Amino acid sequence: MEILTFKPIYMERVWGGRDLESKLGRVLPEGKVIGESWELVDRPEAQSVVEGGPHDGMPIAELRKKYHRELFGPDADPQTWFPILVKWLDCQERLSLQVHPPAAIAPSLGGEPKTETWYIADCKAGASLTVGLKKGVTRAAFEEALASNELEKCVHAFGVAPGDSILVESGRLHAINGGNLILEIQQNSDTTYRVYDWGRVGLDGRPRELHKDASLKSIDFDDFEPEPLRGKSGDSILADCAEFRIRRFERSADGGGAVNLPEADAQLVHLVRGEVFLDETKLEPGRTYLVPYTRKCVLQSAPEAEFLVTDRFLSKPN
Repeated sequence: MEILTFKPIYMERVWGGRDLESKLGRVLPEGKVIGESWELVDRPEAQSVVEGGPHDGMPIAELRKKYHRELFGPDADPQTWFPILVKWLDCQERLSLQVHPPAAIAPSLGGEPKTETWYIADCKAGASLTVGLKKGVTRAAFEEALASNELEKCVHAFGVAPGDSILVESGRLHAINGGNLILEIQQNSDTTYRVYDWGRVGLDGRPRELHKDASLKSIDFDDFEPEPLRGKSGDSILADCAEFRIRRFERSADGGGAVNLPEADAQLVHLVRGEVFLDETKLEPGRTYLVPYTRKCVLQSAPEAEFLVTDRFLSKPN
């Protein structure tokens, strides 16, 4: 089966902008503040559609039902949603302080767990992320600060640079601050509880809904001052958790290189920058490509290329 890519779905967000246009070469809806581009999604409310090739225009749910064995292997269930959701985030302003519910309590709250990785593809000078609590902050101190609108003193922030990343597991308090262009690779979920929104209003001019009770039940109050993985030249593992593995490959100015993608595991390839071929397919920067379970490929990159590979989202190897 051929390598697949999908038509982006653009989402207007109060904190968004137009950097997907200027930095990724996208054609965005006119007059809209675009914060998210959903590159791959398989949910009842949002369906990625194949772009190009013999399956052009086919929604991913239909693709999954017709070709589940070729795409995902002999044991794949055609009724199971594709487990990964991929987004680009253009964060011109700070997002809300939020949390995703852990798997143990998500059903009782009517939500879904969500573990995600943020990869900083680009950022402005001085950009930062807010993740976790400052050391020593107790739940009681957090609730007191929430009541008095002083949460800033309780949360942990750190500066970032292109190539940095961090794993944000369910239960980890977080906010993306302004000036970041992020590739987000996440568990297929759309449950987010906002605990604090910095006094901001939404696109309709009204304060956005907060979910304080659900947030307080979901936050890991023992999660103190996590640090990102700092970008380094060469190859590295960004995340290896129960939900997925993400590897980063960076080629220097001195030369390119090849990466073999074996069959018997569906994989996603995300091109951040540079020139890369996936077999005979020339990849476009910013796009995500689905390599079917039955497809054995070689990624051949030119100098100064950077790309990620996500795998092990269907099952872990023995």
